[in-house]
Amino acid sequence: MLPLAQNQPPASHATTRYHGHPVLALAFRPFYLLAAAFAVVAVGVWTAIYLGWWPHAGAQPAMGGMLWHAHEMVFGFAAAIVVGFLFTAGKNWTGLQTPQGGLLACLAAVWLAARVLMWTGPAAVAAGLDLAFLLLCAASFLRVLVRAGSTRNYGLAAALFLLWALNAVFHVALANGAVLLALQSADAGIGLIVIFITVIGGRVIPMFTANTVPGVRIRRSAAIERSVVALTLAAMTACTLAPRGMATAAIALLAALAQAVRLGGWSSRRTAGKPLIAILHLAYGCLPLGLLLLAAAALGWADRSAALHALTVGAIGCAILGMITRTALGHTGRKLEAGQMEKAAYACIGTAALFRVLGPLLLPQYKPFWIAGAAALWMAAFLLYLVKYTPYLTRPRADGRDG
Repeated sequence: MLPLAQNQPPASHATTRYHGHPVLALAFRPFYLLAAAFAVVAVGVWTAIYLGWWPHAGAQPAMGGMLWHAHEMVFGFAAAIVVGFLFTAGKNWTGLQTPQGGLLACLAAVWLAARVLMWTGPAAVAAGLDLAFLLLCAASFLRVLVRAGSTRNYGLAAALFLLWALNAVFHVALANGAVLLALQSADAGIGLIVIFITVIGGRVIPMFTANTVPGVRIRRSAAIERSVVALTLAAMTACTLAPRGMATAAIALLAALAQAVRLGGWSSRRTAGKPLIAILHLAYGCLPLGLLLLAAAALGWADRSAALHALTVGAIGCAILGMITRTALGHTGRKLEAGQMEKAAYACIGTAALFRVLGPLLLPQYKPFWIAGAAALWMAAFLLYLVKYTPYLTRPRADGRDG
């Protein structure tokens, strides 16, 4: 979601032209492809396990299906997207080269090996590779920012290190049989990505809207802008450490109201005919919904799983799909226009969020149907992405430029 051309790179930081395989030219290429493919496979397998359809009773992850699903969607799928995005953006912000070629291939191989071993084991090797991936990426990203003096973006490097730390807590907790702590670390990872969407979305969604929709008026409240990140952070922390109780409900409700007021000033209705922008508004709109449902869950009025999936399938899933289409188009030299396949993918993931969140809340007796339907729609969304964007991401830029 972040505008990758936010800062023009200094001339003194010019990089040499890349001559290797296009898929290793910039990090968004391999990581978007790998993550999209993993989104299809991992959700399909987990849903089959959850519904009792998985034919191989003995061929399941040693940690158990639920823990595997929670870990892999946060520290596997989402982490790959974040890394691909930040490395690509980092080159634009600093004018310095982020990993490409052989180094990028090695990082992608470590990520892929970790995904395989998280299923097959051994657990110690899986944890080592999984933790090595995020640590290497965080250190590499910080090194580029420090060399360029890009202090404004140090917080993003810190977020990568924090994601690594939460992943480390997951693995250590699991090794010691502390299942609740492992799940809490995955919930904290979700909260961190929610904060990322809150911060970056607040910067760029209004700007994209104003630049795309003629005559639109963006309204901002200084009080909301000062408080929305802190309230959201407090809410996600409370919902992770103390998911039940009046205090948690009150904090989550305040955060939901702040997010809703903020979004209300961005003229979301005016984006209906602009799918590349509308999907980002939809993603952001799932933040107040998820926080409201977390408040209800804290009081025992709603299913906490539905609340978390409003954030994961709704906010994070829609934001990721919107981001990986928009940035892939821009960085492969194509127009920022959504075609029929993008529109279909956006419709699929938006409907998946409705199925997964509202279906079980309104008709809980049909929960297996809602989960299966949401999974199928999620998978369809990322399959559509792979069909259209695999050629884009594995070939040179359409405009002949480097990247």
